[in-house]
Amino acid sequence: MVGSIFASKSIKSRWMRNSIGTVLLVVVLAVSAFGAAFYGYYYSYVTNGLIEKARTSADFFEPESERNYLELAKDYVDFFEDKNRIEAQFLNSAGRLLYSSSERMSGIHLTTADVLDMRETGEISSWIGNDPDTDERILAVSNPITYHGTVIGAVRYVTALHKVDQQIAKVIFIGAAAGIFMLVVVYMSNKYFVRSIVEPVEKITDFSQRIAAGSYGVQLEKDHDDEIGTLVDSINDMSRKIQQSERMKSDFISSVSHELRTPLTAINGWAETLQSGELQDAVDVQKGLEIITSEARRLTNMVEELLEFSRIEDGRFTLSIEPTDVREELEDAVFTYRQFFLRENIELYYDEEDVDFPLIPGDEERLRQVFSNLLDNAAKHGGAGQRIDIGICMGYREEQERIVITIRDYGPGIPVEELPHVKYKFYKGSSKTRGSGIGLAVCDEIITRHGGTLTLGNAEGGGCVVTIALPTV
Repeated sequence: MVGSIFASKSIKSRWMRNSIGTVLLVVVLAVSAFGAAFYGYYYSYVTNGLIEKARTSADFFEPESERNYLELAKDYVDFFEDKNRIEAQFLNSAGRLLYSSSERMSGIHLTTADVLDMRETGEISSWIGNDPDTDERILAVSNPITYHGTVIGAVRYVTALHKVDQQIAKVIFIGAAAGIFMLVVVYMSNKYFVRSIVEPVEKITDFSQRIAAGSYGVQLEKDHDDEIGTLVDSINDMSRKIQQSERMKSDFISSVSHELRTPLTAINGWAETLQSGELQDAVDVQKGLEIITSEARRLTNMVEELLEFSRIEDGRFTLSIEPTDVREELEDAVFTYRQFFLRENIELYYDEEDVDFPLIPGDEERLRQVFSNLLDNAAKHGGAGQRIDIGICMGYREEQERIVITIRDYGPGIPVEELPHVKYKFYKGSSKTRGSGIGLAVCDEIITRHGGTLTLGNAEGGGCVVTIALPTV
């Protein structure tokens, strides 16, 4: 199981390899450093202890003669109290063993480094190595004994290091065991932690594949209030918006199909009627031609909206910016639509503030398109109120001077729950009025590219009001 985790190329395996590898390196270095430090401390402690004991013993001996030295040495080893831990030896000046607190044979010439260094320098000397007789690891300390400035012998202490080595090995083993325990804890905690991340990600991946396969609108249950939970919220929101977009697109296709079929049916019907010569009355012929012209104009407007939408979607929507008189463009639109609205019994009221409106950087054709589209919408959706008010004035927003234009109808208004969505592409809401559902989206895009804002709301007393704010610079 562990091998498969580390052999995999998944996030889980990379996380486990990196974290476990890092902790393993730290543990190895820590145990090695601790072992080396403990080894040096323990050996230094034992060595210093023996050196101090050898120095004290040498100071104790103040022989009156070489013979007296031998008698004192013999008495010392006979009554040596630490013989179970330490072997006390006395040597002559040539390094030959005279007496020992153990059963070691006397007369042996000792040639270990501590004895040779002591004889050569006349100073205390220590040595760690294997005993020439027993091959046991030992620590030996030799200190010369002098009589009238002449070295007549030496006191030598020897202790076995197997217990010291065992103690050091035990401490290192405990440190290694602690390190292994730490590795196990890190492995288990990382495994749990990675699982808490990877499993939700795998669930989100499967969920995303379901959305990609067409299951729009499905929602994933949120289990955590962390970054994973935020990701789940984002994907759920995406799923809802895709569902909404697909629904609006389907509604749009259905609506456009219906909108295209209706005028085409009228055009074809009246064209065939006129072509057949059935109509002899000039008034009926004129009415038929007006219907054909009106329906053809509606088709042209719909095609233009679709073309605008296509340009926005693929990034080909551009503006021709030049100094523009917004009031003049608005007045042209008012003049054009006033007589048209009168035929539909709709009064158009225009009010302007008595100030000099500055020229702004804008696209005349696009702004006139916005005004015409909004007036057309006001007539279609609010014409039942038989009145449309248009106003233009100077205003400020966010401490910036702006030209503010309002277009208000006196129709039924927009349902409150639909207000946040009316500018979305293809959105028609509960309205039964004919249209493609992209006119407002195009208008909003044009105003936004002029650095302005287009907002919709319900006016006090009824009806809908559209507010356009365009920066003057």
